[in-house]
Amino acid sequence: MTESNGSTPQEQSGQMPDWEKRFRAPRVSLPDWAEDAPHRSLFVSNATGTYELYAWDRETGDQRQVTNRANGTTDGVLSPDGEWIWWFDDKDGDEFGVWRRQPFHGGPDDEAAPGLDASYPAGLAIGRDGRTAIVGRSTDEDGSTIHLSRQDAAPVEIYRHRESAGVGDLSHDGSLIAIEHTEHGDAMHSALRVVRPDGTAVAELDDTKGGTVELGLEVMGFAPVDGDTRLLIGHQRSGRWEPLVWDVVSGEETDLGLAGRLAGDLSAEWYPDGSALLVAHSFEARSELFRYDLATRRLERVDTPRGTVSGATVRPDGSVEYLWSSAAEPPVVRSTTGAVVLDPPGLKSPGSVPVEDVWVESPGGRVHALVQRPAGLPAGPCPTVFDIHGGPTWHDSDSFAAGPAAWLDHGYAVIRINYRGSTGYGRAWTDALKHRVGLIELEDIAAVRDWAVDSGFADPDRLILTGGSWGGYLTLLGLGTQPDAWSLGIAAVPVADYVTAYHDEMEALKAMDRTLLGGTPEEVPERFEASSPLTYVDAVKSPVYISAGVNDPRCPIRQVDNYVARLVNRAAIHEVYRYDAGHGSLVVDERIKQLRLELAFAERHLGVSP
Repeated sequence: MTESNGSTPQEQSGQMPDWEKRFRAPRVSLPDWAEDAPHRSLFVSNATGTYELYAWDRETGDQRQVTNRANGTTDGVLSPDGEWIWWFDDKDGDEFGVWRRQPFHGGPDDEAAPGLDASYPAGLAIGRDGRTAIVGRSTDEDGSTIHLSRQDAAPVEIYRHRESAGVGDLSHDGSLIAIEHTEHGDAMHSALRVVRPDGTAVAELDDTKGGTVELGLEVMGFAPVDGDTRLLIGHQRSGRWEPLVWDVVSGEETDLGLAGRLAGDLSAEWYPDGSALLVAHSFEARSELFRYDLATRRLERVDTPRGTVSGATVRPDGSVEYLWSSAAEPPVVRSTTGAVVLDPPGLKSPGSVPVEDVWVESPGGRVHALVQRPAGLPAGPCPTVFDIHGGPTWHDSDSFAAGPAAWLDHGYAVIRINYRGSTGYGRAWTDALKHRVGLIELEDIAAVRDWAVDSGFADPDRLILTGGSWGGYLTLLGLGTQPDAWSLGIAAVPVADYVTAYHDEMEALKAMDRTLLGGTPEEVPERFEASSPLTYVDAVKSPVYISAGVNDPRCPIRQVDNYVARLVNRAAIHEVYRYDAGHGSLVVDERIKQLRLELAFAERHLGVSP
């Protein structure tokens, strides 16, 4: 096992390579704005070298840093009146903590939800008075609880269940609360319940019942109008995610008639006057925006460049602000007025290489891969990095990513794969990985690997399998089940020993694992064994690099240590890097250090250098 301080002669001489600039260049999230004070906004930035929350007064132009913690802060909510910023205070990335709040223009932090003990967060909705909130919590002991919290009174519990649940939204007048829950035991498909602040039920909607295929629902938000009982929700009845409007008092459901008009998954949010929806369309690794008029049912495209919109919101004047990027162009917050909304000063990120789309047949159908070849590399097979996304219910897109761009700068091609389990390709594709967890995804990854080698794109002797979180899990599982396919493995914050991971992880993830595998390790031991990288560790032939956060509640450190101990017993070639954070790091220097160590590991074993 080795460790280094990550320094380079280039850094010591004051020269900074492009790959490092991409990490250090200041970035900003899409600003969230206060419903009743739209000139006040909250955003996340890495301007200090650590991702923290920032307040922005659009009238004066003033910006100030709200939080300042060693391991960073990204979970924050601005109250509708614009007076308070709520932020989640955990310990070194362990995701277990309490909500605190701070006045918008600065001042001491105080306890935002008095009387509530530390927990994992499970949703938050703040009332328009700024003093009332609906707080979702999760603990191993209690399961899921939801509380009505007031600054001048003890919290009142309005919901409790052992299975996963969370706060969906609070109606504009504060009289209705939408809850997403999985009381039926399927953590991949939520049902909905609407209650009053005293916990009494108003309405139920559950698409998991009455059919052979379980369907999920999600809360997208109450109409932003007092007394309006319309709730915008997402459903999967047409084989993909699609919005509809549900009047929770009358029970009327209004389908938007979007079937056949847009092919991919759809999400939506309200325009501020409740007359229209901003619809986001995600299809084949790219996204676009539309305005949907509820009265005329007219769907009108909102002009955005080709690439990925990772967040969008409608301002009171009807303009749309959105965070956009592509694989070749760094992220920017733009407005349909033509303006750049936030342009942080300082170092600018270099661009990278555009992606090409490749479709490959696999046992489960056509797999979509995003392929990048280093600029200026001579024709012929390339050393290639297969960068596997986490989730698993997530997807890679035509969006900017500093990690893949760094590998490209160092002479590697990069292939990213939206395996079965990925979102954006319909419900059946996302739901396909139950029971044979990990092994199904690896069938798709193997099919793309075979295409890359057989087509002459990839050098079969220099193939790296890598990823973080679920991608790290698939990396270790792939090295053991496909030992001759890969030259090197690099796994970040992985699941390595599935049984131990289950017993140590946060309760919400235990529920997800029970859904994916059909039970607990005691109930379906053969499935956990078949899906655990530890089962196949003795078959691993390639050098392995593993990084892990010692406070990680999602992929806990003990199960990583179990896997590493087996590598040590075999005297297998491996390196391990442990760092003092949770499921990844919000500190730029730490991210750079980790990638530098990965690049050096690959160079030592494959001989590839820029």
